[in-house]
Amino acid sequence: QVQLVESGGGLVQAGGSLRLSCAASLRTFSSYAMGWFRQAPGKEREFVAGINWTGGTTYYSDSVKGRFTISRDNAKNTVYLQMNSLKPEDTAVYYCAARALRATMVATDYDYWGQGTQVTVSS
Repeated sequence: QVQLVESGGGLVQAGGSLRLSCAASLRTFSSYAMGWFRQAPGKEREFVAGINWTGGTTYYSDSVKGRFTISRDNAKNTVYLQMNSLKPEDTAVYYCAARALRATMVATDYDYWGQGTQVTVSS
């Protein structure tokens, strides 16, 4: 059974930082592209960041580029999202996702999803 478990969410002040982690039970973790998405109440799920098998290629939405960094540790079967300079508009549930192909920015392209971790950024 494939499981993705997010952690690291919480309450922070604007300008603060959080590091989200996603622990994956994927048998061959290094063969999967990984992504982070987020969803605020009443809004569509949106792409945040993605990373390919080796970590050599990363993708970011324009809204987080320069502030967030996605990385992976294949030895630990874990993907991270370092979030700096957080803004109130970053408040959302953040989801980790896995895809058995290259990373994309489209939610429906991903095969496996975690349950999400709440990030709340206060003004």
